Amino acid sequence: MARDLDGRTFVVTGASAGIGRATASALAERGGRLVMACRDVDKAGAVAAQIRSATGAHVEVVGLDLADLESVRRCAGELASRAEPVHVLVNNAGIAGVRGVTRDGFELAFGTNHLGHFLWTALLLDKLAESAPARIVHVASRAHYQAERPDWSALRAPTKSRTGVAEYRLSKLCNILFSRELAHRLDATRVRTYALHPGVVASDLWRVLPSFAQWLAKRVMITNEEGALTSLHCAASAEAAHETGLYYHDARPRAPSELARDDGLARELWARSEEWTRAPSPTAR
Repeated sequence: MARDLDGRTFVVTGASAGIGRATASALAERGGRLVMACRDVDKAGAVAAQIRSATGAHVEVVGLDLADLESVRRCAGELASRAEPVHVLVNNAGIAGVRGVTRDGFELAFGTNHLGHFLWTALLLDKLAESAPARIVHVASRAHYQAERPDWSALRAPTKSRTGVAEYRLSKLCNILFSRELAHRLDATRVRTYALHPGVVASDLWRVLPSFAQWLAKRVMITNEEGALTSLHCAASAEAAHETGLYYHDARPRAPSELARDDGLARELWARSEEWTRAPSPTAR
């Protein structure tokens, strides 16, 4: 594999398993400097050692719990204070099929998959702008096509559905809306933003299912390495360098749902997320 990413620093959330690990490994193989932002630092440390040994790349681990906004502030603050650049954020971490609330009282899937990444990205925007050309990649899902318009009050309460699927769908819709609005707000900069569906991947995301259901589901799923291809396209390809705010599947722009194209909804999601996290904001349109 060509080492065409020498001198570029990539920060990947949820990089210790699944699509995140496959993405991180591929970036390191191409010469990228890698920061793995993960909740389980011991597990991530073991993975980092394996990637380092296999590729010779610089790989480090930082502790990040997206379901805890104080953890997000602490980790983002550490990266922002360093002299080293950050060229690409891959907002990959996510949960599915779980119920509950985050440490700060938000519905668990929304709080982890969207709100944690919202604050994380906002706190690193200045660093990305200083490092530009830079990119922000949001791993969403085609599940957003089945999402309904948000009930804002429900996002400040425990998961309502028995399966957590409806909340997962909404969190993935929020990923795409966030990417779309972020592209508008960063229009005058050299920071590009992308959202994507990786495919139906046999990843650790499905570990909450019973073992037989996992086995059955994974028989029709693609591998983590195949699932990482669209993330890699958005994070590092020359073809995507001048695109922003789009939604991708199979490494090509696709039309997201009608709700995901609702600019008024995107602005409202931004305003509420900013209020709930007290995040700094780039200039609006």
